[in-house]
Amino acid sequence: MADEYRSFVEDARPGTDETLAEAIVWNPVVQTLTLMVVVSVATWLSTFAGFGRDLFVLTAPLAAHPWTLVTSVYAHVGPGHLLSNAVVLVVAGGLVAMSTSWLRFHLFFVVTGATAGAVQVLALSLFGLPIGVLGASGAVFALVGYVLTSNILSKGIFDRLRVPSWAVLLALVVIALVLTMQYSAPGSALVAHFTGATVGLVAGRFRLLHV
Repeated sequence: MADEYRSFVEDARPGTDETLAEAIVWNPVVQTLTLMVVVSVATWLSTFAGFGRDLFVLTAPLAAHPWTLVTSVYAHVGPGHLLSNAVVLVVAGGLVAMSTSWLRFHLFFVVTGATAGAVQVLALSLFGLPIGVLGASGAVFALVGYVLTSNILSKGIFDRLRVPSWAVLLALVVIALVLTMQYSAPGSALVAHFTGATVGLVAGRFRLLHV
């Protein structure tokens, strides 16, 4: 009976035999930070060599260098840019990683980052302002938005007050605007930040990453 009980407990708690090193290596936040550092360094070196723009910088038209939809999310302009996004990733991403899977975390990070960057580039190109976008800002803003609306307190408030869907959407847009204006550095990609925050807030409202 004791052996059967022990087996049941072990089955109910998968991963209890995982070592600390394995837990760190398989943590999606650690993996994302590693990718950000590696890709950013590659960006700086290739830019110095004169060919980094086509590899890492997201520009319009998007079809010209489609791989930059992904590489631009992990690439950063400089160490300060990398550090600022890394800090937010550790805090907000760490909270999100506790309630989601490895695969969902990475897909969310890439999709929100690529979407935010694409919206930034396309929106400004409509006004004749061709720009290049680098950085994980859109993705980390999405993580912050997800944390704000996916927690039990936020969910309880919206559900208890029986807020209409249109009012919820309006509130999320306003919150995204506040986040963008309050926490964006001068000269940063405001459209990308707003897009990432909005997507994250909506995703958090429906708890899309929870498993």
